[in-house]
Amino acid sequence: MTSSYSSPIFFQSYASFERQEDFITPSNRQNRPEAGWKFENSYARLPEAFYVRLNPVPVRTPKLVVFNEALAHFLGLNPDALKDDEGDAVFSGNRIPEGAAPLAQAYAGHQFGFFTMLGDGRALLLGEQVTPKGERFDIQYKGSGRTPFSRQGDGRAALGPMLREYIISEALHALGIPTTRSLAVVTTGEQVFRETALQGAILTRTASSHIRVGTFEYAAARGKPDEIRALADYTIRRHFPDLTPDGNPYLALLGAAMERQASLVARWLLVGFIHGVMNTDNMALCGETIDYGPCAFMDAYDPNTAFSSIDHNGRYAYGRQPQIAQWNLARFAETLLPLIHEDSQKAVSMANEAISGFSETFRHYWLAGMRSKLGLLNQEADDGALAEDLLDCMHRHGTDFTNTFRYLASGSLPEASVFRAQDFKQWVERWQARLKRQPDSWESSRRLMNTHNPAVIPRNHRVEEALEAAVERDDFTVMKKLLAFLSQPYRDPPEQAGYHLPPLPSEQPYRTFCGT
Repeated sequence: MTSSYSSPIFFQSYASFERQEDFITPSNRQNRPEAGWKFENSYARLPEAFYVRLNPVPVRTPKLVVFNEALAHFLGLNPDALKDDEGDAVFSGNRIPEGAAPLAQAYAGHQFGFFTMLGDGRALLLGEQVTPKGERFDIQYKGSGRTPFSRQGDGRAALGPMLREYIISEALHALGIPTTRSLAVVTTGEQVFRETALQGAILTRTASSHIRVGTFEYAAARGKPDEIRALADYTIRRHFPDLTPDGNPYLALLGAAMERQASLVARWLLVGFIHGVMNTDNMALCGETIDYGPCAFMDAYDPNTAFSSIDHNGRYAYGRQPQIAQWNLARFAETLLPLIHEDSQKAVSMANEAISGFSETFRHYWLAGMRSKLGLLNQEADDGALAEDLLDCMHRHGTDFTNTFRYLASGSLPEASVFRAQDFKQWVERWQARLKRQPDSWESSRRLMNTHNPAVIPRNHRVEEALEAAVERDDFTVMKKLLAFLSQPYRDPPEQAGYHLPPLPSEQPYRTFCGT
């Protein structure tokens, strides 16, 4: 393991950008206490190199089109005080909630393996909402206008990608997978120009935090150990407070972050999720899924599945996600070397030893999940081989990932020819023999399987159907119906709804794009 960083690379000057204190006035502050905002701004107490204080750029005619009332309640907000004109103004950034201190975060990242200085080019962190339970969640605008980190971009976002993030992030939340969440989407009344003119929008996102591997890479690139230490200490206090008494808290931080990432990526694989752009700036240290540009769910099982139009070599394909997570963690480890040990060789040795444990940790979480998906309530040495042989069989026959596990849970396989194939029948016999060797009943196994094998996922063609209705026809009822099914993914939908069905051949191949 060696350092990936050379001399600091500086951002474009932001002298032309107005500072927050220059234009936050009482008239554009949200002063309704009944809304329930309770902001703290601990991130703003880090060294100023990590952010730029900045206000959102006002928009012309904002309109609140999607609002997550359940999430609002969880955050301690009053949905009734955040609807209509108030919601339009607050979730567009035209009015700033009282107590918020907007800022654009600075960070860097390895994008498809290449190091780049980045930052919030179209996002602003308002602060941290403290919930009634005392939990802390970032509130962030996405698409709120140019910042010093925009790199010639317009700082805006299009409606389709913002709605897509809303749908997929809420689906992952319902599946029990750690994720950022979506509180609201507003249209701006303005166009954004990509290949064509598109309807502009702003997403309000929540997260346990937006501290990324790339945030540490930014600090390392600046070559100031005190800034790395300040960021590491803040990350420990915020996300890993139990590590503070440890004899080497920074090595322990590396291990704890590795544990969370191994668990997260295992959960992705267990439901067929492909993130699509696992750059280091898209790996949150809190262990949540973040950024949903080219993500998608796999239909037919194939470990080489990649949907992103820019991932030409399959770097972030389904089956490569564990290795990429480990690679990203190695970049994180590089930033911590000066803190892990004053002797650089010892620091590298200690970090390498920690990172080498990723594969075993990931395997632990993945196998535990596969046992649940297969209804195995105890452990046997060959369980891993049993799971892998099923996946190999599914790959050979092109069977649907989600539905195959759900069929197994039903106890009655369809009459389709693939399930009558000799290799599949032989696997089923092995699996049934394995179930009989455990003391629990089939009914216990079935209940376990039905709580770990979703009946409904955000099928790509269904997501596109919802986005087309909303963007092209201003019809949000299709999206609302889809979200209702996705909110209860383990409940069998009515057969006539068809939300469990894979796409037709005419609806493939499917491609995703980085939403900008």
